[in-house]
Amino acid sequence: MQITFENIFIHSHVVAENHLYKHFHFPEMLSRYDSNYIEFKAFTSLDEFKQAESYLREYHQRNGQKHVKFKFPVDENIPAELVNYLNQENYDIGFLELYAIEPSQFPKVKNHPEIEVQIVTEKNLRDFLSLQYQQDIVFGSNFANQKVELNKRIFQDPTIMQLLAFYKGTPAGAVDVIISKDTAEIDNLGVDEAFQKKGIGSRIQKFVMDTFQDKTVILVADGQDTPKEMYKRQNYQYLGYQYYTQKVEE
Repeated sequence: MQITFENIFIHSHVVAENHLYKHFHFPEMLSRYDSNYIEFKAFTSLDEFKQAESYLREYHQRNGQKHVKFKFPVDENIPAELVNYLNQENYDIGFLELYAIEPSQFPKVKNHPEIEVQIVTEKNLRDFLSLQYQQDIVFGSNFANQKVELNKRIFQDPTIMQLLAFYKGTPAGAVDVIISKDTAEIDNLGVDEAFQKKGIGSRIQKFVMDTFQDKTVILVADGQDTPKEMYKRQNYQYLGYQYYTQKVEE
């Protein structure tokens, strides 16, 4: 099957749509930038962008949100005029990359007696939430607390499997696996800084590959971050990119 960004799950709701864009809003977690934004269907004139910008800013201000974020058409570069405007207005510009792999193509990973990957259940949910909180607190207590509530809702969702990795019995890494008919999406993969470079991330992924051998495993990586180099080494196939821009306004 052909994998595109349309296959990527979004924790959000479309609250408005026109010929130019879709507006995604997630009242369950207003501080999550990746869930509250506008996605353009095509590049617009600068005036049309400014109109969308004003609309989103006013919408977010009414909800107590201090950011604005925009995603742009897949596999297209941002026009120079718009880049100049975004730079002048102190926006951050980045891009995402889409990857996919057939589980049989994932490199062999040796078993490690000190690393154990478990499906999250009532028994280990508290450990999972605690580890996620430790990773999210760097974004502020408000974000971290809202993320705990989101993770509790995800735990109740039968289409999402949460995994927790232990190193010598200590919670060390976690991931969400979003399950659809044809794909298993790796989302929010993270390893505690104290346990990195021990092969935990690879073993979490291997657990996903073994569990979903009949599906294509997909993920989105930050185009400016180092994990994408790991995915390339692990035989993931690069499928495309998408630019975004965001700005936090006090």
